[in-house]
Amino acid sequence: MLLLSGVSVPSLAQGTAANMPAPQDAAAVDRRVLPVQPAPFQGQIGTTYKTSRPDYAPPVQAPAGAPNVLLIMTDDVGFGAASTFGGPVPTPNLDRLASRGLRYNRFHTTAMCSPTRASLLTGRNPHNVGTGYLADGSAGYPGYNGEIPRSAASIAKVLKLNGYSTAMIGKHHNIPGGQKSAAGPFDLWPTGLGFEHFYGFIGGDTDQWHPLLYRNTERVHDEPQHGETLDHLFVDDALSWLHTQKAAAPDKPFFLYLAPGTAHAPHQAPPEWIAKFKGKFDSGWDQLRSETLKRQIAQGVAPRGTKLTPRPDAIPAWSSLSPAEQAADARMMEVFAGMLAYQDAQIGRLLDELDRMGQTENTFIIFIEGDNGGSAEGNVSGSMNELGTLANGVVETTESKTALMDRMGGPGTYQLYPVGWSWATNSPFQWTKQVASHLGGTRNGMVVSWPARIQDQGKIRSNFTHVIDVAPTILEAIGLPVPVTVEGVQQQPIDGQSMMYSFAPNAPEKPRTQYFELAGSRAIYKDGWLANTTPGRLPWHASGGQTPLEEYKWELYDLRKDFSQSTDLAAKEPERLAEMKALWTEEAKRSQVFPLDDRLGGRSLGSRDPEQRKQFVYWGAGITVTPSDGPPFGFGSFSLTADIIVPDGGASGVLLADGSRLAGWSFFLDNGRPVMVHATSIQPGGQHRVAAAETIPAGPAQIRYDYKGRGMMRGGTVRISVNGRTVAEGDIPKSAFVLANGDLETGQDTGEPVTDYSNTTQFSGIINKISVDLN
Repeated sequence: MLLLSGVSVPSLAQGTAANMPAPQDAAAVDRRVLPVQPAPFQGQIGTTYKTSRPDYAPPVQAPAGAPNVLLIMTDDVGFGAASTFGGPVPTPNLDRLASRGLRYNRFHTTAMCSPTRASLLTGRNPHNVGTGYLADGSAGYPGYNGEIPRSAASIAKVLKLNGYSTAMIGKHHNIPGGQKSAAGPFDLWPTGLGFEHFYGFIGGDTDQWHPLLYRNTERVHDEPQHGETLDHLFVDDALSWLHTQKAAAPDKPFFLYLAPGTAHAPHQAPPEWIAKFKGKFDSGWDQLRSETLKRQIAQGVAPRGTKLTPRPDAIPAWSSLSPAEQAADARMMEVFAGMLAYQDAQIGRLLDELDRMGQTENTFIIFIEGDNGGSAEGNVSGSMNELGTLANGVVETTESKTALMDRMGGPGTYQLYPVGWSWATNSPFQWTKQVASHLGGTRNGMVVSWPARIQDQGKIRSNFTHVIDVAPTILEAIGLPVPVTVEGVQQQPIDGQSMMYSFAPNAPEKPRTQYFELAGSRAIYKDGWLANTTPGRLPWHASGGQTPLEEYKWELYDLRKDFSQSTDLAAKEPERLAEMKALWTEEAKRSQVFPLDDRLGGRSLGSRDPEQRKQFVYWGAGITVTPSDGPPFGFGSFSLTADIIVPDGGASGVLLADGSRLAGWSFFLDNGRPVMVHATSIQPGGQHRVAAAETIPAGPAQIRYDYKGRGMMRGGTVRISVNGRTVAEGDIPKSAFVLANGDLETGQDTGEPVTDYSNTTQFSGIINKISVDLN
């Protein structure tokens, strides 16, 4: 509009109602080539506007009647956790979604987060899109480079180019380690994959109380308020985006992908939600598992006659624990339950708003409860510091857990329950997350709801389905073809198949072959039969397997009669097993699975550039750098030099901090005195401090921290000097290999800090330059 003397009149450039463009005829649009090619200009161009006739390019619109799409996927929630699938944790909002939709009890994931998420977004097998393992643990092989190729356009990009508004809120764990900084590239961030709006975190997890968040590609310092945790913040953002989207374009369908981090570690929840489960798990994981199967059979989630698979020898019986350990471990499960129940309540707020806005009837909702089975990475004893247990040699004892029972689930912890609870919440299946050979790692509950199209509501579907099926299902539901080219790039074939056929009652099972592989764990499904390897590495061990990859034993199951994968038929059917193993190899070659690697960590170290960066320079305060782009403090010796100006009256605050109190380093001034703190855990004795006795006078100063390490996780000595003069020396008895729950920051320590500071973390002087040199 143009404003003339305070009166608005139509702009000539906008045209009038008579000559405004009409939407393109959907039948005339070739949606196999994206972006949709604009129609040829049909107007007339004269020498002036008086002899010309405009022709406006019609906007690309979604097919008539196209539904909104709400895709929800939770994190590390086993098949037998939520009440919707017979679990002990009440999830009334997922229950009500199932009551107006369908429950799928044979839906499968990849047993790990990054591969599942890559397959979800692309409809391809994970290795075919470079994500056979964690994206930030990438290696120099096509199936493991951590980079979703442009030849596998995400469902978000396809829908955006077909007239949808697109948004992602929550966890994005599909960015290689070297691409997480402010320098980009941002091609593999959500905004580069077709999401017009992103609000969430990158990487495997974040603190629910003090999250590390991004809006699009910019770091923001938002934190939940009023005793809420991160899931509340995510749903608030989803509601705000929905309100704005429908205000601006009420007839334009949306694609919203909500991927909260619950219930990945850290297990954290508001205390009143944890309190709801006090005493509920005192009977232990063995009994919980049996009770869950009974509910599953009663609900029809598991067929009658399903056997409860036995507890692995590596997991202790509940009865073998001392009363004190039982009390601490039961409390850890109460925290998990409170977290999952709280998340369900937040998702209920979103469902309520869709109802209120009148959007539910034509919104196609796909809710996947977990991107893999429950996590066993907390080890046999559980952990109050997930990465500390996995990577830094922190061992939890009954005493250490008991001392923190009142703090469990609250700020300053990063807990993950013992493997016994992970195994129990995967009932009735064997094993857990990371184990792609067994259903405890790959079987997750899924609910779909679309009141306008699904008439057989409240029923259970037992068709074999896989995460690669979600994208083609969304395309068929909307009425869109799989594109041949996207932005000039020929697209590789979709590996999944639409699940739409299964919406009809009594739809027969389709022929299906599907391989599984993760960190050397292997399986192949074909028309009801499953051949799989026996785990060669316990999922809570980071090192390579105890069994050589070539010597993994194979098992065979008839899942048509054996829902829980309980009866091994390998000895009875050796010929069938041999055929299935050969089929696995064929599928693995087709999908870039080789070379096999059973290491949880360290698989990418051998492929790194030997000329690694030795110096890191930061020009001032207010800089935030992700851990993968900062100095590797845990690898050896280093020197940190800070050129600063101390104001009159002295200075306090952080010069540089990296990590958190769970594992981190902080270099700061405390009332003018230089200090260094290294945290290795939140256990007693986990904080190591070296401080100068004298203050630095006003004016320019150079502070230097020299750390000489004794070896991996063996600690070292520290010398602090000011303007070339030593002011403090000390010893660090133990050091952390991997830092936890915090970015590198200059001039501040936000989120969960490395230590408790006597003053604000904001540096009160001026930071001119900080350099870190690796020795």
